[in-house]
Amino acid sequence: MNSSLPRQQKGAVAIEFALVFVIFFAVFYAIVSYSLPLLLMQSFNQSTAEAVRRSVAVDPGTPGYAANVQATASAELTRQLAWIPAALNFNVATDSTITFVGGMLKVNIDYPTTKLNQVLPFLVLPGIGAVPNLPTTLSASSSLQF
Repeated sequence: MNSSLPRQQKGAVAIEFALVFVIFFAVFYAIVSYSLPLLLMQSFNQSTAEAVRRSVAVDPGTPGYAANVQATASAELTRQLAWIPAALNFNVATDSTITFVGGMLKVNIDYPTTKLNQVLPFLVLPGIGAVPNLPTTLSASSSLQF
């Protein structure tokens, strides 16, 4: 009677492995695929804050003060985000806006997550859904009243 027990268990390990592998793969892929958008968000927040901070150093007595403030902020954004690979199609000129109106400097970055599709494949896992599940844009903003 004991000799028939292993025969009844044949294939059970494969079924258990398949079930556990889907969960393990989903968790692993989520960790890997969410790390890039989180890194980008941290960089966008840091760069907008640093661009605003650097713009404070512009002398208010210089001619074309508003243009100098905006140019300083743009140059700092470009410098801070120079590490982003070309494959991600990030462009400071098109993905950011810098406004200086009424003494208020606002630096915004709106990066569409559709640009990540070229580098990071989005998977739809059964029972879990889309991984990574991201918003339509990664946005960061900093402002300062002069």
